[in-house]
Amino acid sequence: MIDHIGFAAELARHAESSGPVTIGLAGAGQMGTDIVVQTALMRGVRVGAIAANSPRRPLEALAIAGYDEGHGVVAATPAAIDAAIETGRIAVTDDIAALCAAGKIDVIVDATGSPEVGTRLALLAIENGKHVVMLNVEADITVGRLLARRAAAAGVVYTGSAGDEPAATLELIGFAQSLGMEVVAAGKGKNNPLRHDAVPEEYEAEAEERNMNARMLVEFIDGSKTMVEMTAIANCTGLVPDVPGMHGPEASVENLAQVLCAAEDGGVLSRAGRVDYTIGKGVAPGVFCVVKPRHPRAIERMADLKVGPGPCFALVRPFHLTSLETPLSAARVVIHRRPDMVPIDRPVAECGARAKRGLQPGETLGRIGMADYRGYALEWRDARGKRALPLGLAEHARVTRPIAAGELLTYENCTPDASLIVTRMRAELDAADDRAFG
Repeated sequence: MIDHIGFAAELARHAESSGPVTIGLAGAGQMGTDIVVQTALMRGVRVGAIAANSPRRPLEALAIAGYDEGHGVVAATPAAIDAAIETGRIAVTDDIAALCAAGKIDVIVDATGSPEVGTRLALLAIENGKHVVMLNVEADITVGRLLARRAAAAGVVYTGSAGDEPAATLELIGFAQSLGMEVVAAGKGKNNPLRHDAVPEEYEAEAEERNMNARMLVEFIDGSKTMVEMTAIANCTGLVPDVPGMHGPEASVENLAQVLCAAEDGGVLSRAGRVDYTIGKGVAPGVFCVVKPRHPRAIERMADLKVGPGPCFALVRPFHLTSLETPLSAARVVIHRRPDMVPIDRPVAECGARAKRGLQPGETLGRIGMADYRGYALEWRDARGKRALPLGLAEHARVTRPIAAGELLTYENCTPDASLIVTRMRAELDAADDRAFG
């Protein structure tokens, strides 16, 4: 038998002294189901309750994880949720307010993917003194800075999730910075073929084969998810898109550091300090950080160690485990009060949206990954100057002027839904940014 080491040992010790870290999970789709399965295999962390619109998918997730029938208990109130947890079972509820108010829950994980639901959930969690793990990157890039401020004021931790590409990339960036290296660029290899005009109807069969929602699959294929994730990296680091939409070159793992580097070193970037992605072979499903050592001896040593020819080198993590790693973030915020990923408190980048098709006045826009628009990353000041509508506010927005295919969605041609919490919070954030950054 192999002894537990590192964080596994810490989890075991915490379980012995304080019991397992207990997660309140919102969402039981692909990501939520993964979390239920993974926590069932771990020591020191567990799912205590799952919130979803109906009990069907949470109960299916429990069955997939190998729990006996009856392990999931439908619960409508915080007290009922706590009672289920006390008996070692998992509560299932349709009320995120009850989930956040339950006393036996240590940390809330958002796996919903909805900017509106994610924002509302995070606010409820913070109001109830719960830490927040935001697997919902769409919500994070829209109002994450404000949610992080609210969490800090309440004495709880707000964090993005380990395992998703942004947090995995941040690990490499932090490693490079700790060694005193210049960070030239960072980002991901795109997993799926890139097709900007993709629509769900064309991907139903593939989505079914991959046990995915077709709309979610299209969010990956049309590039929206990549734009969202690179915006999240920018907002946590200060790295910026070099050009609107980024370069996205066909750089392979072998020549990545010679392509995504500054022009002075033969690359496509105007200067160092950029966020970008590649569609070349060998990088996906991993993430990368292109670095430039600050001394000839260090460059010589890295070349000798076969990292690359230099003077820039690509540090590559060849995998990311998405939601399978999320329980680690939940455990770290409870045990160490340490976030894996949190936005810096100033605007850096924006994920706007470009029309996939011609849009007419009076139309109400659908969700990300449908037929109306796709994500498009910009530097914050550029987006502000163009009055770009944030991607997280596009759902339910009403078109007010004709928009051609490929045109940027703006506050001049769209009006976001003012009834949504995420819209109101973003307006609050924008007003504060206008005062602070002009």
